[in-house]
Amino acid sequence: MFRGSYMFLLFFVVCSLQPINGRAELSPPQNVDLVTMNTCYTLKWDWDESTSNSHAVSFSAQCISNYKLESSKTKHTWTTACDNTSLKSCDLAGCRMHYVGVYTLRVRANVNGNYSNWVLKTFCPEKHATIGPPSNVRLAPHGSNLSVYISDPLTSSNCSMTEEFSKLSYNILYWERNEDMQVLEPKILKSDESEMTLTNLKSWTFYCVRVQSRFDFYNKSSTFTLSKCIQTEGTIPLGKRTVYFLASFSLFFLVVLLLLYISLKCYWTVKETFYPMIHLPPFFQKDSHDSFGSDIPCLLSLGSEVFCDEVIICEKPQEFHSLPSVVLTSSQEPNSSGQDSHQDVRKSQDSGVYSTEGSYSQQQSNHSYSSSGAKLSYLVDQDQEKMQNMNRIIPHVP
Repeated sequence: MFRGSYMFLLFFVVCSLQPINGRAELSPPQNVDLVTMNTCYTLKWDWDESTSNSHAVSFSAQCISNYKLESSKTKHTWTTACDNTSLKSCDLAGCRMHYVGVYTLRVRANVNGNYSNWVLKTFCPEKHATIGPPSNVRLAPHGSNLSVYISDPLTSSNCSMTEEFSKLSYNILYWERNEDMQVLEPKILKSDESEMTLTNLKSWTFYCVRVQSRFDFYNKSSTFTLSKCIQTEGTIPLGKRTVYFLASFSLFFLVVLLLLYISLKCYWTVKETFYPMIHLPPFFQKDSHDSFGSDIPCLLSLGSEVFCDEVIICEKPQEFHSLPSVVLTSSQEPNSSGQDSHQDVRKSQDSGVYSTEGSYSQQQSNHSYSSSGAKLSYLVDQDQEKMQNMNRIIPHVP
């Protein structure tokens, strides 16, 4: 009985200690694989969630070169790429792998301080890493031919992959594209150069090109780039050149007319803004051509001239004294009265006053030979009044 109790206690102790020291109960990561492109490497895996008993799980990934691992003189020091990460992938950039080296990778799971077994994987970038497509493809037409310029794939540090490969070549897939966007007779051309020319193509025709990178040593090839299409060139037929010339000339003519219209529009706008036309009031515009002397003012043009009679400036006339009244009697003879009146007129001329009125009085005196004495007296008074008016009108000259 004592022996049975001892065995039961020993079995209970072993069962109690087994979760602490037993790593086999925690399943390791599964389906460990690599996702690579040129010099970018990512380790990924799967894991069964049912073995964690709803506890948080983390993973650790490490790497080491096979040269260090196989050397007995060097201490095995693993480089940790990811430590206690909750992701199911790890970027291996921290391992700093050389492209032609061979490395051993390992990963394990961790739940509450319990670790699973390591899962190992051997990796050689030159052999296992996939190659990417060209970083850029440029097309340029040269007549009916088509030049293709290819940029090499790039590393994680944006350097050309030709620094890692001994020799890199390309596959060029090209085809003619019709109006219905259909692929007609695709052709493939292999080239070891990054620049090449596609010949025997049709003029003024659209062609599409896709390029693939290739590394023949390990028989590796990339995916094709996206399609790039361009139209070839060639000699232009005479009919098309005529149409192009007429279209260009018409367009040029329309552009010139448009510019002239815009210029005139701007000119009139500026003129009306800064130099507006002044509109006269209606009463100025009405009867603007009335005769001179009208009560309504009239407008004179800027170029018009005001004409007037010739003005003659004479010396200051002598003071004119009233002539004595001449009384003729009816008993005097006509001849004697005519002579006396003629002498009086001559005396007035000798006084220094000479005018058209004097000549007028002389003519009147010739007609007064047969007139009465009262008529002669009236004429003399009229001459005096005219002479006084002349004194007022003619300015005095010193």
